[in-house]
Amino acid sequence: MPKLLISRHIACEGPGYLGEVLKEKGIDHHTIKVDAGEALPETLEGYDGLVLMGGPMSVNDTLPWIPPALSLIRQAQERDMPVLGHCLGGQLIAKALGAEVTANPTSEIGWLPVQQVANPHDWLTGLAPQFNAFHWHGETFSLPQGASRILESQACNNQAFVMGRTLAMQCHIEVTAPMVPEWATLYADQIAQPTETIQSAQELTTDLDQHIRDLRQIADKIYARWLQGLL
Repeated sequence: MPKLLISRHIACEGPGYLGEVLKEKGIDHHTIKVDAGEALPETLEGYDGLVLMGGPMSVNDTLPWIPPALSLIRQAQERDMPVLGHCLGGQLIAKALGAEVTANPTSEIGWLPVQQVANPHDWLTGLAPQFNAFHWHGETFSLPQGASRILESQACNNQAFVMGRTLAMQCHIEVTAPMVPEWATLYADQIAQPTETIQSAQELTTDLDQHIRDLRQIADKIYARWLQGLL
């Protein structure tokens, strides 16, 4: 049975729907809770892939767990192991592979559209040219050398890239229905002044069940593509 290492950086941003997908497909996983002081391993020995979740911190912060996380990403890339990053996780991947992470011109928070761009690896097969994803980020990444951009949005040019078996995303396709109002409460200061790209708590939670159903259909296709080779 394949086994994945998951790096969690804050309690409210765990594996979410990804955990449900892995359970359904019989893929074992171990979550390292760096927010609770658990240390990341020095190597990926015993694991078949690496997943990095989100968090409110920046990859440019001087946090003790960031250098080990970057090292694991580089190890996985060198060994051609699948790597998956959600928001902060995607930014960690970008930085580990030589790209820059900087402030986006505006934050993106809420149910906002993304568009497909050149897709040479068929990572988005079966998805509409434009679809809504869930966002909660104020920074963005440049593209590592050799990476292919696959998603963009009006406010953020680089929404997702692939590089070999690595997928880095700015958006959150892992969110579950309970996570959205929880984030709206915990990060209330970030949505206090709604704009075109920052939704209010009411906007975040209106028609939430339908948003989650739609997002799961998108996540199912993306996760299935990323998991190819492990099943």
